[in-house]
Amino acid sequence: MVTFKKDLLGLKELTPEQINLILDTSLVCKDIFQRDIKKVPTLRGKTVVTLFFEPSTRTRTSFEIAAKWLSADVVNLAVSASSVAKGESFVDTVRTIEAMGVDMIIMRHALGGTAQLLAESVQSHVINAGDGVHEHPTQGLLDLFSIRERKGRIAGLKVVIVGDILHSRVAKSNIWGLTKMRAQVTVVAPPTLIPPGLSELGVKVETDLDRALRDADVVNVLRIQLERQTKAYFPTLKEYAQLFGMNRERLRKAAPDLLVMHPGPANLGVEISEEISVHDQAAITEQVTNGVAVRMALLYLLTGGGSKDAVLH
Repeated sequence: MVTFKKDLLGLKELTPEQINLILDTSLVCKDIFQRDIKKVPTLRGKTVVTLFFEPSTRTRTSFEIAAKWLSADVVNLAVSASSVAKGESFVDTVRTIEAMGVDMIIMRHALGGTAQLLAESVQSHVINAGDGVHEHPTQGLLDLFSIRERKGRIAGLKVVIVGDILHSRVAKSNIWGLTKMRAQVTVVAPPTLIPPGLSELGVKVETDLDRALRDADVVNVLRIQLERQTKAYFPTLKEYAQLFGMNRERLRKAAPDLLVMHPGPANLGVEISEEISVHDQAAITEQVTNGVAVRMALLYLLTGGGSKDAVLH
């Protein structure tokens, strides 16, 4: 029987069997989308707190919807209005929250390793919703789910990840997840945005996007994270778009069934053109939808869910 630890901090710690169970359970959860009343009693009586120290729209809202559809009570903690803003330590604040009977804490923080610190400080389940440039495991899982849904498999696929690899926690989670599921991964970026030692993770490193796309099945386009960059990593955004942006010409040269993905939000006209973002080969809207299903599955499984089919009852 596949079991899980108390927390989900990253895909690095998951086994292929655990990932498969999450994806299979997510498929069951997605059935709820077709119902007139999108709610099941699975987590009735459970309380979920979202604790976001960084701005978020997609991830935070997705977790809220996932928890509510499972009948959990959801509390959004505004960090700016919490005791942290008054000088109380981070750990003391979350222990106070836990003392109120919280079952699950969903946290995003600008510093890598903060989710680990939280998990070690509380008995509640912790899900990492992104910590610094370390990992964003739920985004990695929903990307895996979206690929499997569109392509029917993950093993053996050639997946290109292009963009700001250096500052991207999404890239790290995708690399861990895809390699564990036996996909062939190529990362593409300017040399200045490729972290050292990346090839040791079992991926191919490339600086020519056109060459990487020639036999690719999937391309995952990552946002240029200007807010995290402390210096200039390339001359101009226009030059970056010419060399590394997904546009009509690049899509035309690629395989006719190339799947285009983007975790959002996108810098339209930079890493991806607006035309490609809404193209039939793009799964960007599906990724948002799938994010709710994947997060429902995780809430269920981490709180002791058994059979994947039992989530609906």
